[in-house]
Order: sequence, then C-alpha cells, then structure tokens
Amino acid sequence: MELRSVEELMDLLYACRGAWDTPDRSGDPVDLHDHALQTAALLRRSRPADKELQVAGLVHDIGHLLQPGDDAGHADHAADAVRALLGERVARLVHLHVPAKRYLATSSPGRALSAQSTLTLHAQGGPMSSAEAAAFERDPLADDAITLRQADDAAKVVDLDAGVLEDWRTVLDIVAARNSRIPNSRLGAVD
Repeated sequence: MELRSVEELMDLLYACRGAWDTPDRSGDPVDLHDHALQTAALLRRSRPADKELQVAGLVHDIGHLLQPGDDAGHADHAADAVRALLGERVARLVHLHVPAKRYLATSSPGRALSAQSTLTLHAQGGPMSSAEAAAFERDPLADDAITLRQADDAAKVVDLDAGVLEDWRTVLDIVAARNSRIPNSRLGAVD
C-alpha cells in the first residue's frame, strides 16, 4: 500500500486506535495509536527541530496494521507505505528502527527491552554480527535511527498523555510538502 495524501495517512493513524502489535493483544501494553503519539512526543522533546525524525516516530509501526502478524517485515511495510508521501529519509528511518534494535542488542546487550520486543528481536534476526554492526555504524542515518529506537522502546507507558493525533497534522503537511513525490499531497487534493 502506498499512501497518497496526508489525509490517507491520518485515517490510517486513527485506525491504529484499538489496534495492537499482536493480534491477541499479548504484546506491548499500549495500542499502536498511543505508542505512535508517545514515540513522536519523545522525539519532539529530544530533537525539536527534526520534524522528519518526529514523523518517522509517529508512523514507524503502521506496518503492524498494514500486515498484522508480520513482526519481521512490519518496518518495511511501513517504510514502503510512506516513502512517496513523506520522502526517503522518513522511510529509511522507519525501515532502520528494526536494525537499530538489533544493533543495540549487540552494542548494549544488557539494555532492557519490553517482553514483546525481546520476542520479536529473534524473528527480526537477533543481535547483529560484528560485520552487520560495523555496516550499520557506517550508515549516515545510524545515529538518528538509534534515537528513534530509543524513543520507540520508551514509548510504551499506559495512560500517558502524549497529546492528540490532530496535533501532528500540520507537521505531516510540512514534511509532505517538502518531500512528497505525489502532486498536491499536502492538501490531499486531486486535480
């Protein structure tokens, strides 16, 4: 699925309310909607000028909604869905949030993960080999991907008020206006 407008993306993000990272709700303690808002809010706090990173945090797990049960591929599904609308950097950051988890499992093996993230780590390839870690470190987006991953891991707090989704519409409009390859995507208009 390729998202064609900010309005389509907002609809998908609203659909994350009551949707979970596992079909049986045995995974993380917050739904995908609250997780997205918390991740984006943490990134807004730590990197207030980096709108693309914040937006990547907002959309990083929509792949769970697009392809339920595909823990290994959810980042790729999300990246593919947002690439044309939000640009290559946002898509790459979304894609890299899983390799960043694998990298952190290698570089900081005692680092705490949620029970669900620990389970999915193995489906996603487990900790990186030394060669994989070295290649990840060379990626120009590695540091940003690690920042996204750290926010992702921290954004699983039940009943935390992280604002409302509508607060992000303007930021999505700005990022889409700068990066979209789709005509009129900012307003969702059709010629």
